[in-house]
Amino acid sequence: MLIPEGALIGFAAWFFVRFILTGFFTVDPNERAVKTVFGRARRLGAATTLDTALADLMSPDERQRYVYPQVRVIGSGGPYFKWPWERVFKVSVATETINMAKDFDDPSANSNGTVLQAVTKDQLDTGLEGQIRYRVSDANLYAYLFGVKNPIGHVMAYFVSVVRERIADFEAPKPKPATGADRQGATEEMSAMAGISINDIRKHMGSLNETMEHECRSAEARYGVVLDASLITGIEPPGEVEPALAAINTAHNQVSSDISLAHARADQRIVESRRAVEIETLKAQTEVSPLVALAEQLTTLKQHGPDVLQTYMRNVRLGLYARAQHAIVPEKR
Repeated sequence: MLIPEGALIGFAAWFFVRFILTGFFTVDPNERAVKTVFGRARRLGAATTLDTALADLMSPDERQRYVYPQVRVIGSGGPYFKWPWERVFKVSVATETINMAKDFDDPSANSNGTVLQAVTKDQLDTGLEGQIRYRVSDANLYAYLFGVKNPIGHVMAYFVSVVRERIADFEAPKPKPATGADRQGATEEMSAMAGISINDIRKHMGSLNETMEHECRSAEARYGVVLDASLITGIEPPGEVEPALAAINTAHNQVSSDISLAHARADQRIVESRRAVEIETLKAQTEVSPLVALAEQLTTLKQHGPDVLQTYMRNVRLGLYARAQHAIVPEKR
């Protein structure tokens, strides 16, 4: 049976429009793309994540479990072409921000994704507020596109588990040894705030954020997602303990203020004492200097002979008589 010529022409036109004209594609500046051939991503030989710098981000156990092939990444630009048996996966590599309390499996959890609950070491159920900045790693696109079903959800779950563990075990960095008044002030401050982990976390929020960034570095090698920053911005205690914490913090601030004022007064007294010593020293030097100069002058005169010294004494006596209004002369008998 012969196929009509018109049908062949129609099929050829349909094939040309459907697969040739529509086979061209472009990649935006903030996107990266990976092409698959019959469902298999085009790879860079036998290279894996263990052959890249990502291996340094993982523990020995993770290196055995998270081994992903390196794929050919199509950068921004175009137009590019794909055959009908090829498929293109595009992904944005721009930095995005997400609330740290968002739950992809249950949007209503954590107060509709606004506050993350965590328990401190003193058994207080607190609420954490903050954001996470992340971006897709173009160095591990296979893990993001094909390794896990929902990579962002995995990263969020991993982050939440780590932050809850750190909140439960968080301890304030130990202060450096101090001496004198500094040691006394530090002792009073520690006694006022001892055992209150919420205050420790609030005072060292930056340290906690840095710890979280360090702990989540392996997310790039595990899920293909880079956590650029962890921004925990607030921690709220339960309502029933908030008044007690507020009172403790007020007392602590008052004690700190009193200690600072005491240090300022002590420093002022020290400065005043030093100035008084300097003034008295200058006065003594002023009174001693003429006597020292006179002694040097008399010593020099004595070196010229005994008569010179007698002459000097006579001239001094005459000068005193000239300035005196009255003179008492002993009577010679």
